[in-house]
Amino acid sequence: MNTPADNEHSTPFDPDGPAAGDGLFGLPAAHPHPRLQVIPVPWEATASYGRGTRFGPEAVRIASGQIDLYDLEYGDFWKEGIVLRPVHPELEAWSDAVEADALAVIASEGQEPGLAAAVDAVADRVHAHVYHEALEVLDAGAIPAVLGGDHSSPYGLLRAIAERHPGFGVLHIDAHADLRDAYLGFRWSHASIFHNALQLPGLSKLVGLAWRDMGARELARIAAEPTRIRAFTDLELAQAEGEGEAWAVTADRIIAELPPKVYVSFDIDGLDPALCPHTGTPVPGGLRWRQMHLLLARLSAARQVVGFDLCEVGPGPAGAEATDEWDANVGARALFKLAGCALRSRQGEV
Repeated sequence: MNTPADNEHSTPFDPDGPAAGDGLFGLPAAHPHPRLQVIPVPWEATASYGRGTRFGPEAVRIASGQIDLYDLEYGDFWKEGIVLRPVHPELEAWSDAVEADALAVIASEGQEPGLAAAVDAVADRVHAHVYHEALEVLDAGAIPAVLGGDHSSPYGLLRAIAERHPGFGVLHIDAHADLRDAYLGFRWSHASIFHNALQLPGLSKLVGLAWRDMGARELARIAAEPTRIRAFTDLELAQAEGEGEAWAVTADRIIAELPPKVYVSFDIDGLDPALCPHTGTPVPGGLRWRQMHLLLARLSAARQVVGFDLCEVGPGPAGAEATDEWDANVGARALFKLAGCALRSRQGEV
């Protein structure tokens, strides 16, 4: 097992000391054989309500240095190596290039199909980039993850996972089902990520958690595909809690719906919005913090996590340098829990 090398000042790395490295969680940015590689995707072209999630990856990186590395649930999993890959140099330029067109489509309430198609064409490039980066991570024997950006960001990773781990299932934590075939004319909308992902032949099942804001057609689709889509809506969770079901029992029921290999897609708005007030589309309700991390801990013991994403962390109008870093702080800690869950679920693998 590898531990971080000495930093540039030749001072021994102290996991209990202040963050010394420039990487995630205050770790050195480089590692000889990282077991987890995070792909940053600062992309939010189709964000249709609050904006700012394109600044999420950098804001999370900055806030992550405040986390103590020893985790009460997963121990010192960080020693297995966690790195944040460099941001693709063209990604920010692509975002800037489509910003005006995307905002014009949103302002028109979807009445600009030509502009929407132009934005989708650039989104194709984003997805191709993420797909190829994900394959590089998988070829290196590491676990791939995406740090978005809006929830369209991880499509390329889902495509790569579908090819390498056919039969996998998705645990989708979100306020929304994201099953719309398009939204405001955007084919690659953040509201369409799982409509698109379910067309991948390797994805066997979608298990939704904390969904609470959905359209009638989405509900009809869920009802029409009961063996492929299982929704544990926020209403169902509230009813189970009200009837006295322990969260551990509920968590095990959720996990039982998933196949042996699982991808976790975590839109931060799946949490109570008190934890993520600047996310793009906050909705009252959602998971409490302890519910989230206890679920992930039980998942890590019962299934193999083959990848994950964390999306929609919005640092607020000041972007990555916002002085109110609550959202980024919560996002960094959610990312840490996701990393621990994934690495512990694969413990013992070479």
